[in-house]
Amino acid sequence: MGLFGRRTPRASTPQDEQHLLDFIRTRRGVEGFVEPPTVISGITLLLVAHDGEWTRRRVPSVQWAHKFANKHGVPSYDAAVVGVPQKMRDWNRRQQP
Repeated sequence: MGLFGRRTPRASTPQDEQHLLDFIRTRRGVEGFVEPPTVISGITLLLVAHDGEWTRRRVPSVQWAHKFANKHGVPSYDAAVVGVPQKMRDWNRRQQP
């Protein structure tokens, strides 16, 4: 347990990386949004496909996230600067019953 009873975020795992790679390989028009750490989670990479479908996983660092995205031909952005795309919010709305 961390300071004052808070739990520290878990580190990213090889399974997280594999999940991100599988998403990129099975979707088209994927963009990456590197999200800053929060109290609940560390740095995350949000991937959003052309239709707004998305996934998010922890990553080791901001630099790692951008390098990973670039290596796989995915444009990457700083989510704290640009926010998340409207297509993601639209996709979430369509998933509600």
